Amino acid sequence: MLHRETARLFTLAEGIGFSVFIGWYIWRLQFSHPSLWIVFPVWLVISFAVHHDTPKTLGWRADNLGPAARQAAVVFGICVAALCAAGLYLGALHRLPAHLLDSHRFVGYFSFCLLQQIALNSYLMDRFLYAVESPSVAALLASIVFALLHWPNPVLVPLTLVGGFAMCWLFARERNILTLTLGQAVLGGLVWWAFPVAWHHSMRVGPGYYAFGNRLW
Repeated sequence: MLHRETARLFTLAEGIGFSVFIGWYIWRLQFSHPSLWIVFPVWLVISFAVHHDTPKTLGWRADNLGPAARQAAVVFGICVAALCAAGLYLGALHRLPAHLLDSHRFVGYFSFCLLQQIALNSYLMDRFLYAVESPSVAALLASIVFALLHWPNPVLVPLTLVGGFAMCWLFARERNILTLTLGQAVLGGLVWWAFPVAWHHSMRVGPGYYAFGNRLW
């Protein structure tokens, strides 16, 4: 029992440590030591090996694609409707959702969302699930981290808190990051379209949010 409790605490600390390093990189290291991005993939690979993760535990699978897609369609459908309504209310009809209509942009953003899902769910949510053994608590912890890493963007922080919780909750029910990646890519494109760029600064976070529009950035 003591060994299991120690393992849970270590796993929780590991997840928090990874999150802190991401925040540190966003705010400081990308400018002073940009090559340290290599820490992210190395950390994940070592962690996956140490914890004996498999494609199924990581959500890198297609055998449950049907059930995962059906449950995700309900949640993402509600989010899509809410964002479309927000876009109409905020007068977004004068511009097109370029991130959804431009295939090059969508593929690039989809790839970025895939990396986020690996970090958020394959890694962080999985670690928190083991540590706290409660899907709701684990999803809340992971979504809070996800939202804080989008600071200080006033649009993305609340949306990633809500959306992050929903995606983590879906992952706990059906471990499949393919459906979550597609859903996040669609929602992200709609967020960029629905809210004024003056609000979300082209979806930038960290120092990039403040530097938006600065030619030196």
